[in-house]
Amino acid sequence: MKLKTIELTKKFGSKTAVNTLNITLTNGVYGLLGANGAGKTTFMRLLCNIQDPTSGTILLNGKNIVRLGEKYRNLLGYLPQHFGYYPDFSAFDFLLYVSALKGLDEKLARKRSHELLEAVDLSRDSRRKIKTFSGGMKQRLGIAQAMLNDPHILILDEPTAGLDPKERVRFRNLISAFSKDRIVILSTHIVSDVEFIAEKIMMMKSGQIIHFGNPQEITSEIDGKVWECTVPTGMAEKYAASCNTSNLRNTGENQTVLRIIADRPPVEHAIKVQPTLEDLYLFYFKGDREI
Repeated sequence: MKLKTIELTKKFGSKTAVNTLNITLTNGVYGLLGANGAGKTTFMRLLCNIQDPTSGTILLNGKNIVRLGEKYRNLLGYLPQHFGYYPDFSAFDFLLYVSALKGLDEKLARKRSHELLEAVDLSRDSRRKIKTFSGGMKQRLGIAQAMLNDPHILILDEPTAGLDPKERVRFRNLISAFSKDRIVILSTHIVSDVEFIAEKIMMMKSGQIIHFGNPQEITSEIDGKVWECTVPTGMAEKYAASCNTSNLRNTGENQTVLRIIADRPPVEHAIKVQPTLEDLYLFYFKGDREI
């Protein structure tokens, strides 16, 4: 399966949310990273055919998704950042309702609903009303509804928001198992989530993909720019505030180890270390909130 954008552009008045984007996606898991306002959600809504582009085209296996219409939508699963639900529905009834909207056979809908509630650890709560759920439980239900029709293209906007570490591990395992022979795109601010499961990373800024590749390829850009240095704990906050600091940890001996992204050694005796995806993210987006 191949999903391709050609000069894809979306404008809202004078604001260009997606800017002449050309990219080709084949089967696999793609992590989409970027600051708030970078265009990630607009890009995903365009791929879902929820919004019309200002210009440009999206092709699935060479065919325009607009012309494919319902055939294309039947291949999609989508979890928006804030998905809608009926608070007085039970989790199971809600999945049956979404299944009906997607045109699933009732017998199949019941089977898939039970399977997915088990997969997202909600089977014991399947008869509870959604309004009694915690934020994490609602998010897990959102992930389940996106997967009901066994989609060939699964698009998830901030799927791990509100999930605790155990739930995030379960989610990553679920997506890894599901992703064979499918296109999965997930956007998140939790860099470690995509670093663990994404085969390719798309880094987006100002409506354009500025990096595309596996984590090792794209982090090579900042080879030699990530440093670890040990400073007195009393000075750590000063260094953290003045430098692009990705991490700090206390050693328990009135010393703090800082991980700093900089062109030159931030202090004497700083040691070069291997960059991570989180380092690259902070290199581009520290304090960044695009308007």
